[in-house]
Amino acid sequence: MMEIHAVNIIYDICIMSALMLIAKIIRTKIKIIQKLYIPSALVAGFLGLLLGKQFLNVIPFSSEISEYAGILIAFVFGSMFIGSKTKVTFKSMFESVGDSFLVNASAEILQFAIFILIGVAVLPIFFTGINKAFGLMLPAGFVGGHGTAAAIGSVLAENGWSDATSIGQTFATIGLLGGIFGGVAVINIGARKGKTAIIKDVNELPEEMLTGLVKEEDQTEFGKNTVNAMSIDTLTWHFTLLMVAVGAAYLINNELKILIPSVSFPVYGIALICSVVLQGILKLLKLDGYVDKKIITHIGSSATDYLVAFGVASINISIVLKYLVPIVVMAAVGFLFVFTWFWVISPRFFRNYWFERGIYILGLSTGVMATGVILLRITDPEFKSGVLEDFGFAWIFLSFMDMVLVSFSPVLIMQGSGMIYSIVLMIIAASCLIICKKLFRKKDYKQNKNKCSASLDAVE
Repeated sequence: MMEIHAVNIIYDICIMSALMLIAKIIRTKIKIIQKLYIPSALVAGFLGLLLGKQFLNVIPFSSEISEYAGILIAFVFGSMFIGSKTKVTFKSMFESVGDSFLVNASAEILQFAIFILIGVAVLPIFFTGINKAFGLMLPAGFVGGHGTAAAIGSVLAENGWSDATSIGQTFATIGLLGGIFGGVAVINIGARKGKTAIIKDVNELPEEMLTGLVKEEDQTEFGKNTVNAMSIDTLTWHFTLLMVAVGAAYLINNELKILIPSVSFPVYGIALICSVVLQGILKLLKLDGYVDKKIITHIGSSATDYLVAFGVASINISIVLKYLVPIVVMAAVGFLFVFTWFWVISPRFFRNYWFERGIYILGLSTGVMATGVILLRITDPEFKSGVLEDFGFAWIFLSFMDMVLVSFSPVLIMQGSGMIYSIVLMIIAASCLIICKKLFRKKDYKQNKNKCSASLDAVE
């Protein structure tokens, strides 16, 4: 990693913040942007790419912006468990949201498996000299998003393939756009055919979904003041906790590089573990009651916005053009997989609300959690179905699975075990679906439907 200068960081963040402001204004004023549900961070990223050195060259970004996504992902992972008070067990999870967990896990694992295998065994036949980890960059971008693409790309760059990050960011951008556009199209088709359980017409959506602005009477609190400002500001306190987790992750990673120089450990994965340990220390010291999870989540979400913006703005167009044909081919196959999964697997394995659960996974499989939430909210504007809560519960365990996939995939591929690894992943993915079918049969549907109906009545 190159040396990053403090002044350059400030300039780059200020410039990107200005682009975020412009992007937000565009989102509130331009109807076509609203109807396509394009996030402001993505618009800001495209503005940065267009106005940057590769095109119009009117924005003085430093040469270091390509490093920021890889750093910011540590903040996203580091924010996951600080302030979390959820007590869960595998048993309670499987009893309530087992099908959501298993189908989601299978979709993610299988996407990694298929494209790793394509990258190792198929692409070299048609594209001479292509890196064997090329196939990995599609799931890194699609199911992982810009942060995971940056994280895996940084590991591969350390192992000699410097093009990986730009390719991953390209796949992440294609996936995010295709997931939103394709997801909205699928929702329109589903609503017309009566597949959706709650919304019957996409035009029924609240205006805030389009403009991104919440009316004053509907605005909610950002978080709670958990400490007295005489000692430390609440936001400073929460930001401090996150910085401790991220800082500890970098220190541990530096020590691991000295102890085991042949293995590249991902900082973001270590940051997640550090967040769990820090939360345990806070609980031991009886300070966990003074941490507001909402504030921590907002800080992590802010890091995600800048991560996406910098990720898109730093895409190296010359590298994209160099690999244009395999990128287009792989992206097409990637979308084929995602949409086939939605129409074929989702209706056969979910006990209830298959369309809503499936559309969430579609969004998650082509971008980030925010994409899944956007698409789910279009089908379930008030989150009456309980689908979001189910996936939020299952996500606690899925996040550890993500860490394993993201941590081991690049290492095993670079070591020449990609084919065996992909086959093992396929077996695991198939096992998840088999377990789901056996444990959560359609006979449970009526019971769950009645349970959900009661929940809907309570909400209404």
